[in-house]
Amino acid sequence: MGTPTTPLKQYLDQILDKDLKILIPGAGNAYEAQYAYELGFEQVHVLDFSEIPLNQFKVNSPKFPISQLHCQDFFEHEGKYDLILEQTFFCALNPSFRQAYVKKMHSLLKPSGKLVGVMFSKEFEIPGPPFGGWPEDYKGLFQEYFNHVKIEECYNSITPRMGSEVFVSIALPK
Repeated sequence: MGTPTTPLKQYLDQILDKDLKILIPGAGNAYEAQYAYELGFEQVHVLDFSEIPLNQFKVNSPKFPISQLHCQDFFEHEGKYDLILEQTFFCALNPSFRQAYVKKMHSLLKPSGKLVGVMFSKEFEIPGPPFGGWPEDYKGLFQEYFNHVKIEECYNSITPRMGSEVFVSIALPK
């Protein structure tokens, strides 16, 4: 795409508290991280297990703090975040890791933290990644660890994905 995804861009645009500590796991090109940082969020952390996208991100975003780039396995990462942005990471993981993903997300969020992002709302004919899924299955997974799980059709997906994505907003109890 070459730009931040519209749903996450618009979500970030509405946040007034620029002091939030944000994590973007499996960030790849990390367009959302660059956008958030340029909006004034100074505590944006980018996590990817590959150095290749992180090195490219350094070139594209030379002012971004290197100390906030983490080349590490998601399941080994430690930290506490106010907000975790999900964009293409969940669908890149084999579904056998989804339960562990949910548990790890729970451990990374602060008590009033939120996980927001975009997930596919369909299965794919060709074996993944990406791996699809169904909103009702996602809800069942997340409700085991989170009290507030909101999943709705993504009204602002890019045209090729319209009707095949859901926006998720998942929060720990306050």
